[in-house]
Amino acid sequence: MQLSVVIVNYNTRDLLRDCLHTVMAGTLEVEVIVVDNASSDGSAAMVADEFPAVKLLAQPTNTWFCGGNNLGIQAASGEYVLLLNPDTVVQPDALAKLVAFMDAHPNYVGVTAQLRYPDGSIQRTCSRIPTYPYLLMLHSPLKWLLPAYAKRLQAHHWYADEGFQRSASRDVEVLPGSCLLMRRRDLWLDDDLLLYFPEDDLARRFAQHRFYFLAEAQITHREKSSTQSWLATDIYFRDMLRYTRKHHGAGQAALLWALTRPIWIGMWLKARLTQ
Repeated sequence: MQLSVVIVNYNTRDLLRDCLHTVMAGTLEVEVIVVDNASSDGSAAMVADEFPAVKLLAQPTNTWFCGGNNLGIQAASGEYVLLLNPDTVVQPDALAKLVAFMDAHPNYVGVTAQLRYPDGSIQRTCSRIPTYPYLLMLHSPLKWLLPAYAKRLQAHHWYADEGFQRSASRDVEVLPGSCLLMRRRDLWLDDDLLLYFPEDDLARRFAQHRFYFLAEAQITHREKSSTQSWLATDIYFRDMLRYTRKHHGAGQAALLWALTRPIWIGMWLKARLTQ
């Protein structure tokens, strides 16, 4: 099998069903691996009953995004592995196009597709590797004190300063974890991170190599279907600090922690008041 598709699922049974139907109905024969993170909505039973060809790794506890994907990668047998979110709908030829690109370009280490919202509009995916000033300015009150500087940093981070609209293919620094294809020998996530920043960590690990955004391959993505909660927000800040400590040092992580506390507290209060 040339391609293994790894899907980590947590309580998105109906979306996962739709995703699996489109993956398995595509023009490319693939190995499909679902890692279910102890879902309580019957996701694992649905996969076992309706998709017997899928390799199901039902976990007794939540292994999160990074740990779950690593389990799937370890179980994969394909030359390439695609990490794919369960809240996606894959166009019939999308996976074949991604694999064809990698076959034709051995100097690239990874590729992603163009992701679209259900209404057809293009999602803003792919970025530059986040700089420390970007993390500091965009996640603290500094973004209100220095709005022009924060806006420039954000534009640079998302390639807006180059007019990149995600309508044409090009090299990028960071691929989205929701749709990330690499060679199996290269792909492994830092499971000290739970949900966020593994793509940025990968980009740093392969900073001397090339990643590609392939606009000709298209996938629909119902963004954030399983991460709309205070817990996910709290984990975002936790992972950001771990990523910062790893790549920028303990001192910079401590400063980031201190400056992001007002934002964290404000979001915590909002979550408490809306419960």
